[in-house]
Amino acid sequence: MRLAAALVVLCAALFALSLVTGLAAAPAGQSLKALAIDDGTPLSLVMREIRLPRALLAVMVGASLGLSGAALQGYLRNPLAEPGLIGISGAAALGAVLAIQTGLVLTHPLALPLSALGMALAAVLLILALAGPRGGSITLILAGIVISALAGALTSLVLNLSPNPFAAADIVFWLMGSLADRSMAHVWLALPFMALGWAMLAALGRGLDALTLGEDAAQAMGIHLPRLRLLLVLGAAASVGAATAVAGAIGFVGLVVPHLLRPLVGGRPSALLWASGLGGAAMVLAADIAVRVLLPDRDLKLGVLMALVGAPLFLHLIYRTRKEMA
Repeated sequence: MRLAAALVVLCAALFALSLVTGLAAAPAGQSLKALAIDDGTPLSLVMREIRLPRALLAVMVGASLGLSGAALQGYLRNPLAEPGLIGISGAAALGAVLAIQTGLVLTHPLALPLSALGMALAAVLLILALAGPRGGSITLILAGIVISALAGALTSLVLNLSPNPFAAADIVFWLMGSLADRSMAHVWLALPFMALGWAMLAALGRGLDALTLGEDAAQAMGIHLPRLRLLLVLGAAASVGAATAVAGAIGFVGLVVPHLLRPLVGGRPSALLWASGLGGAAMVLAADIAVRVLLPDRDLKLGVLMALVGAPLFLHLIYRTRKEMA
């Protein structure tokens, strides 16, 4: 309960800080008042149309990545598993890249996230077909690796053959990941898919706890492993696909956050699910605040900062684990 309360308070504090951080210099109280009361001023427009969607998406994207990472690590019983392992984020990125390259983004403002979601759905169907109805965790990993590699290769091919340097530049910048210039339309587009994914992943707690004893023991306890795997893939696809569709490629959240919080929940996968969701939301909120504070005059990408921070942090975790095992 203390951990839950601490994470909720941390997320609430970072959410409030995100709302009052930006180029529009105004006192925090005045900014929050402009958010609550639409008085038609430019500050009210900034708060409602720019900062609020950005803060909401930071929470949603972070929760999706953290929760999916914890669920995948619990099912695969591999602490190195993360949402990109099963190829959903790569496929969603490919859909967005195709929308930029073909010019669909010029026809409708939501063409890019819709294309990304469509490609993520196609990847899910292909993964399930490759893994088969009775495939185990190893089969799922192999199918995900195939999809991820194929999506990465096709994305590189599009960049390689792009005749339009402006489209290629847009693709590169989008692949870096960012929450800038998002609107409430992106929030409402992603929220139903993310909420569905969260519900599916949250229902895996008992099965993931049983899997810590092995697949045979889990089946003996009444866990239906094919159903568990189906919920995992669909839940991760819905949440991570929607996150990638609206924010681009943001790594390390689903990998690092479960590592940081696992010792605090006693290693129980069911407890790690909700903790990683809240921890992921806090991590992305903090990183998105940092990109606005560190280089306010430059468009520092969220995905770039996450990689710069996440890689050394993960190396530290590996070093600490090696010392504990020695």
